[in-house]
Amino acid sequence: MSSSDIFIGETIGTAVLILLGGGVCAAVTLKRSKAQNAGWLAITFGWGFAVLTGAYLAGGVSGAHLNPAVTIGLAIEGGTKWSDVPLYLGSQLLGAMIGAVLVWITYYGQFQAHLTDPEILAEQPAEEGLVDQKSAPKAGPVLGIFSTGPEIRNAVQNLATEIIATVVLVLAILTQGLNDNGNGLGVLGAMVTALVVVGIGLSLGGPTGYAINPVRDLGPRIVHALLPLPNKGGSDWSYAWIPVAGPLIGGAIAGGLYNIAFK
Repeated sequence: MSSSDIFIGETIGTAVLILLGGGVCAAVTLKRSKAQNAGWLAITFGWGFAVLTGAYLAGGVSGAHLNPAVTIGLAIEGGTKWSDVPLYLGSQLLGAMIGAVLVWITYYGQFQAHLTDPEILAEQPAEEGLVDQKSAPKAGPVLGIFSTGPEIRNAVQNLATEIIATVVLVLAILTQGLNDNGNGLGVLGAMVTALVVVGIGLSLGGPTGYAINPVRDLGPRIVHALLPLPNKGGSDWSYAWIPVAGPLIGGAIAGGLYNIAFK
């Protein structure tokens, strides 16, 4: 495939992935949303359908990596040229940022209502353990719509969680079609991957919110930092390296395990 195919497919596919995935987080989180408080099941299935839609859109154009961890795993496995990796990663990051902006536009009124609500503003200092209003919280009240965060902040555990979850995802992708003469599952592969993402969210998503995709976290976190959201609080940059490093390490491990165990 050409460079333009990779750029177009990965940018559009990742943008749709983040639009729908971030969209379900916004729907569940924000006041004046019809889906407010719909819960974790809604989020996990929403992200699964987001993966399904993005993969269907981009599959025939760029191969629908939509995730640097997948790209790294495929490069180690041998299915993707290393020379194409920078283009994949750059396109995915751009797409993730576009998708996050589209979430903001879609829920603009709900963001305004949520972030100017006195109850929401009163909750933030208490949640962060602040002693005065001058101290800025690490994570703002809508950061969870854009990026992930741990329930218990332990760098070693959080990193391990992201690595383990990403190994499951990338191995599941790499092993698709091993019983089909190595030809893959075609369009059915997108459905399988989407269900794997739902399973990861239900089983392994509790500790960190399961980024399992560096640009899924980093792109929207950058957008959160840049958008003119009132009372948005901090973007928690001290944690931001974990949902980037963990999935990249997990993707590399999965690629190596595939070469050792399945080739």
